[in-house]
Amino acid sequence: MKSKKVKKVESGKIYISASFNNTLITVTDKSGNSVAWGSSGLSGFKGTRKATPFAATTSVEQVIKKAKEEMGLVEAEVYIKGPGPGRDAALRAIRAAGVKIVQIADITPMPHDGPRPRKKRRV
Repeated sequence: MKSKKVKKVESGKIYISASFNNTLITVTDKSGNSVAWGSSGLSGFKGTRKATPFAATTSVEQVIKKAKEEMGLVEAEVYIKGPGPGRDAALRAIRAAGVKIVQIADITPMPHDGPRPRKKRRV
């Protein structure tokens, strides 16, 4: 079996996708190759508990720990996408884990008046 070649890169990018149901975290190197990833579901949370800030914090801590071991992550650019409850909690967890945040960018997709909305719901 081939041994995995481990690159030591101090700086990278952290992508956080915070939906209403889950929080996904991906750590990449500068060129965008994935190094570590995780989610609230992978951290052992199920159902509605996946959508909590605590679940986001726990999963971010696990992923950052893995990234520090594998590539020696010191500083990172953080890209946040989505409206979920794990947004702010994830940022706090990254800061608490000892990773220096160089840049924070919100890459939530915003429609420039996209397709026609659904018809109004009548109750």
